Amino acid sequence: MDISNTDIIKIAIAFALGALLGMEREFRNKPAGFRTMIMITVGATLFTILSYRINSSTPDRIASNIITGIGFIGAGVIFKEGMKVSGMTTAATIWMAAAVGMAVGYGAYYLAGGVTLVMLFTLILLSKLEGFFARLHQVKFYKISFLMNECSLEELQQKFAELNLRYQKDKEIKDHNEIIVYYRFTARQQEFRVLDEYLMRHQAIRGFEM
Repeated sequence: MDISNTDIIKIAIAFALGALLGMEREFRNKPAGFRTMIMITVGATLFTILSYRINSSTPDRIASNIITGIGFIGAGVIFKEGMKVSGMTTAATIWMAAAVGMAVGYGAYYLAGGVTLVMLFTLILLSKLEGFFARLHQVKFYKISFLMNECSLEELQQKFAELNLRYQKDKEIKDHNEIIVYYRFTARQQEFRVLDEYLMRHQAIRGFEM
């Protein structure tokens, strides 16, 4: 099974497109970064090329399993702590990177390049728009620990209401004289600043994290 010039071109294009996506993820310090995105696009391209070589009458047999296989990689970058879920954008980028690699493997270079540009536009430019909306409406997850004898949930939640915070309690853990509680808050950026200042000043609050 010889390597043709077309194969080399496909691998080179897949490498370049994967590098573009990887640089954006690497810049944002995400789990799947520069090298990972390159390997995903090049790997998807190679599997697609092989699916043609092994059985040209049914080239979808190997290529179709790329979608299933890439799901396991995507699941590995999704993390859940309490009600907070992170890594969804990176997982979706991995999924799309595999699709770009498949498009290159099938020879749809313009389609692969166009989709890569759309993805970069979404990841870079639309994140700025997302930041603008975040100032008006944010959802954050807090883990707050406080001393039971010096504070109470009722006192905290009364303060949350005074700050116009919409909240939902996820779970509560008692550890000797300390209570650890997880909250989901919905508010504006300024209101979160006031909340942080209140939690830092309160003597009974042992610590909090987002």
